[in-house]
Amino acid sequence: MGHQASTVLRIIDLNPSTYYYTITKKSEEKNENGGRPIPGYSYTMRGKKVCDMQIKEWIIALIEGDCFAYGYYKLTIELQRTYKLIINKKKVYRLCKELGVLRPQRKIKAKYPRKLAQNRTVTAPNQLWETDLKYGYIVGEDRFFYIQSIIDVYDREIIDYHIGLRCEGEDAAATLVRALMRRNLFESDVKPVIRSDNGPQFTSNKFEDKCLEVNVEHERIPCKTPNKNAHIESFHRIFEDECLGRWEFESYEEAYKAVVDFMERYNYRRIHRSIFNLSPAEFHKATLNGTARTLTITL
Repeated sequence: MGHQASTVLRIIDLNPSTYYYTITKKSEEKNENGGRPIPGYSYTMRGKKVCDMQIKEWIIALIEGDCFAYGYYKLTIELQRTYKLIINKKKVYRLCKELGVLRPQRKIKAKYPRKLAQNRTVTAPNQLWETDLKYGYIVGEDRFFYIQSIIDVYDREIIDYHIGLRCEGEDAAATLVRALMRRNLFESDVKPVIRSDNGPQFTSNKFEDKCLEVNVEHERIPCKTPNKNAHIESFHRIFEDECLGRWEFESYEEAYKAVVDFMERYNYRRIHRSIFNLSPAEFHKATLNGTARTLTITL
């Protein structure tokens, strides 16, 4: 009997993103009909490229706000007005169909009703994790790549992350499992709460199914409240300033290496004033040893 890919990759210590990149690279270069590649982005009126994954998040935000009753035509107008996006109704229809939020689809009751983020007080590692997606751009290949990270709110460590030319619900679920294993919590009775925004990866049945399977409570922040995910948002600003916005990448391989190098430096060598001028790994280790100063974080 064969083993699941995730099990094999863990045994041979191969990052899953490398595996997924290899098996999906060719298939992503063409659309399903074998025609010319479908552009994975649109432009704003100022000429900035915006990847389709970001546009999908904007569509979800609009639908969960005042635009619930809108079809794809009116959503197109709202995307143009609110986000200054240059996009046509044909593309919005395709993105809505991929999300399953065309008006007839929208009437179906969600399998997992949204559980809103609660106000919490964090006093130790592994009580509250936050996760989110960040986009990078590969100039030499004219396409985006995606990084999903999970951060421990208490010690600021990036516990695990996914890098790939896609990031879907199954990828987010796999990242969660790896994070639990890294913290030796996979078989523990006490699990952290994981908090996310309303991106399609985190609202997918595959991610929600995995949370239920591993007994992790998943809560989602209300739309337009990034302060509820403040620690991962803060990390993303550092990530942008010190990695993604610092270099122009000519290839996926080059971008991949830069991200891996940054993550290693962030966790093990970059000091943080909020954790007493230690690196996240140093503070996490000191906390477990009982030698660290204590924190109380309310959010």
